[in-house]
Order: sequence, then C-alpha cells, then structure tokens
Amino acid sequence: MKKILFIFLQCTWGIIPTLVGVVFFIKMIRYPHKIYRGCIDTRWDMRSGLSLGLFIFTPNEEISDSEKIRVHEYGHCIQSIVLGPLFLIIGIISLVWGRHPYFAKLREEKKLSYTSCFVEAWASKWGELATGEEAIWD
Repeated sequence: MKKILFIFLQCTWGIIPTLVGVVFFIKMIRYPHKIYRGCIDTRWDMRSGLSLGLFIFTPNEEISDSEKIRVHEYGHCIQSIVLGPLFLIIGIISLVWGRHPYFAKLREEKKLSYTSCFVEAWASKWGELATGEEAIWD
C-alpha cells in the first residue's frame, strides 16, 4: 500500500520532476533498471546520482558507495513528495551545489562534505529514515 501511495504522489503532486525523469529514463534506456522502494532505479556508469520524482539514476555496483548514493537519491524522492512543485527549488540548489565549479572548488578548499549543503544533508537523513539503510554523507 505504501508503494502505491508513493507512486500516486510522485505522479500527481510530484509530476513535474517525474515527467523530467521520464525523459531521462528514455535517454538512459540502454542501462539496467530495477525497482527500488517504488522508484525506477537506473544504474548508469556515472559516479554521481540524480533523482527526478519517480526515477532515480545511481552509479552501478562497481562504484564504491553506490548503495549509499541510492539511499541518498531516494531521500530526494521523499523531498519531491513533500514539496511537490517546490521540489524544483531543491533540485536547482542541488544541481548548482554539485556541478558548479565554484562550489566544487569551495568544497575542496574548505574540506566540506557534499552533504554540507542543507538540501543534501536533508536527502541523506530522509533516505536513511525511509529505508533503514545507510546513506552517503561525504
């Protein structure tokens, strides 16, 4: 019943990131997919993860901490359900924090973890609470 509610909420309240996730899913169709707690988890060959509503994209098992990254990305799925359309703000903050060279340099110089950004810490915490598994914190 929880999975049905999860899917329903992602396809209604969280429809915007879910629709973007469909586009990414189609582009990544050649990669392996499996269901993870109601999400469609695509295991790609990148070292980072991405969460788009009902879809998460996580590193394949050859990458260390891939399971912890998956829990973190699932935490972003929970954020999507809670915030609905406002999740786009979280997504923008996350994208800028993770990809912008200024913040990459700042994290390196100040020895900051990726989860030093509040939206990333929030995702790891909620991923752990929802799954009972360990999320990535560095």
